Amino acid sequence: MIYGSHFRHADDIVNHLNDIVPEITNPLLKAKYVGFVSVAAVTVYELAIKEILIEFARRKHQVFGHFIEAHLDRINGRIRLKTIKEEHISRFGSKYETRFQQGLDKRTKEYLQDNQRDIKNSYTNLIIWRNDFSHTGRINPTTTYEEAVQAYEDGKEVIHCLASCMIDE
Repeated sequence: MIYGSHFRHADDIVNHLNDIVPEITNPLLKAKYVGFVSVAAVTVYELAIKEILIEFARRKHQVFGHFIEAHLDRINGRIRLKTIKEEHISRFGSKYETRFQQGLDKRTKEYLQDNQRDIKNSYTNLIIWRNDFSHTGRINPTTTYEEAVQAYEDGKEVIHCLASCMIDE
């Protein structure tokens, strides 16, 4: 799980903020940390997705690896589930799209039963919170810092599903 090393960046930020945020009494300032966590989370998701897809393509053929690397050079937040499936995985063939969807559906169901949270919703919410915060400066007044951190942890499962479907059998 080499791609998992990217998570360390956001994990370090979250671990640091976990000591600071509970002490903050200003609700507006506390709400801004939702934006900070979402930016860090989506950044490491992007890096992990790029690494998974590029390394898979390189294992197929070095030239294909260079093509995918160039394609993903400007991924810039284009990591919504639909985009991953239709723009990124589709370059490898429908077999991998199907594998990703089936694996994601299965993991979503398992995770929902075990944790009462939907990994697809958590992942999607983080991207929305990140876009609102980084593009418009808008903060989400209804989401807590703790919910953002939990969504980040839940969303990692989507990345693990992607990695598990991008293998040769």
